[in-house]
Amino acid sequence: METKMIAVCGITCTECPAYVATQGGDEEALARVTAEWSEAYGGDLSADDCRCNGCLATEGPWMSHCSECKMRACGTENMVENCAHCAEYACEKLTEFFGFAPEAKATLDTIRSEL
Repeated sequence: METKMIAVCGITCTECPAYVATQGGDEEALARVTAEWSEAYGGDLSADDCRCNGCLATEGPWMSHCSECKMRACGTENMVENCAHCAEYACEKLTEFFGFAPEAKATLDTIRSEL
């Protein structure tokens, strides 16, 4: 069984459809994800924008949003595995994000309770 990769923000990368499609080399699934996300977020994404090896991977590709993700930048700067390990948990950036991704909050809360 594959180990779960938990992103800095608490999203489970290994359950993300972009990650799954990238790791499986499934171009059709990646095209579906690209179309769904382009519509949902009002953008014009390409398949390359959605290719991702996961937030914690040492080598890309990473989802195009990763380059502008404030939480990922902060976690990298502070050298924490994810935000649950941060002394500032849960900061304003993170609490705003939780409004869009409550499952990420649950994941980080669980990790934090086990520290």
